[in-house]
Amino acid sequence: MAIGVTNAPERSKSSGSIINDPQVRGIFYQAITIIILAVLIYWIVDNTTENLRRANIASGYDFLRSRAGFDVGQSLISFTSDSTYGRALVVGFLNTLLVAITGIITATVIGFIVGIGRLSHNWIIAKLSLAYVEVFRNIPPLLVIFFWYSGVLAILPQARDALALPLDIYVSNRGVAFPSPIPGEGAQYTLLAFLIAVAASFFVARYARQKQMATGQRFPVLWTVLGLIIGLPLVTFLVTGAPLTFDVPVAGKFNLTGGSVVGPEFMSLFLALSFYTAAFIAEIVRAGIRGVSKGQTEAAHALGIRPRLTTRLVIVPQAMRIIIPPLTSQYLNLTKNSSLAVAVGYADLVAVGGTILNQTGQSIEVVSIWLIVYLSLSLATSLFMNWYNARMALVER
Repeated sequence: MAIGVTNAPERSKSSGSIINDPQVRGIFYQAITIIILAVLIYWIVDNTTENLRRANIASGYDFLRSRAGFDVGQSLISFTSDSTYGRALVVGFLNTLLVAITGIITATVIGFIVGIGRLSHNWIIAKLSLAYVEVFRNIPPLLVIFFWYSGVLAILPQARDALALPLDIYVSNRGVAFPSPIPGEGAQYTLLAFLIAVAASFFVARYARQKQMATGQRFPVLWTVLGLIIGLPLVTFLVTGAPLTFDVPVAGKFNLTGGSVVGPEFMSLFLALSFYTAAFIAEIVRAGIRGVSKGQTEAAHALGIRPRLTTRLVIVPQAMRIIIPPLTSQYLNLTKNSSLAVAVGYADLVAVGGTILNQTGQSIEVVSIWLIVYLSLSLATSLFMNWYNARMALVER
């Protein structure tokens, strides 16, 4: 007759297996972490609310509807001192976006040229590229901004003695003045033609890629795209009667009148961030090209492909999968370094927000807007570059 006896070792083993289960431990530690974070956030919010109450500062974003009472030096949209704080922040955001986009494009072009130049067989080009990289890479970006602002742009002639360049462009210590386009009736058709040309160019490039992959024959993409983007809008512009005039700057006795002006604050920030970031991009490009097997170059030369075409069609496309990930970090750094604009008085998001903070005392709200905007820009840049990186990745056949 069997007698039922509790198996103590088995019960101990069962409880021990639960404790030692990696999945159970993972859930436990995650729960503890979430609880600690929740308590920490609650403490910060409660402490901040109490401090605001003691200081008699009303929290919230209602101040964005109030009158700003200050002017902005450079604005892509209309803005006066009677505009609201919210519109002032929009102006600062657009100025930040302008510096970031133009700086990224310029830094990429310069970085690729210098990076390829570092690998040049020409001794002078290689050494000049090396000197450029070592100089700009080892100087803080703030000093580069001051160099362009105080060492280059500030010593230009005054507005009344501005340097006259072709196409009615004037350069002085107050910036670059150039003719301002004034679109007339029917100008929207030219813009529509340009958008159609860009869309058509995309499909042409896609067709050319598919044709080359299927037959090995190359389609003249460059000339076709240039013909579409330049030719179609130009023909539309002429057919509609050239509906465009220009407000030309005129040199007066003491100042320039008319036209549009890009101030020295933007120029110094744009040039500094572009040249500074380009030095890092150049090293990324050089490393990416070095990462491609030398056999690829030898195989291309054995097929009779010229060195320039070898670099453009064989080496650089393969190097892009190495270049893009660190290149994304440099784009993010340039965008965030644009906050140094306050040092030269350029009205970016941080500078405008700082003025609003000083006038209203809404420090938490202004700082939260800064955080959200820069986080959104960084995430958007990362998403785009990750998408582009996936398209440039090698596909196994």
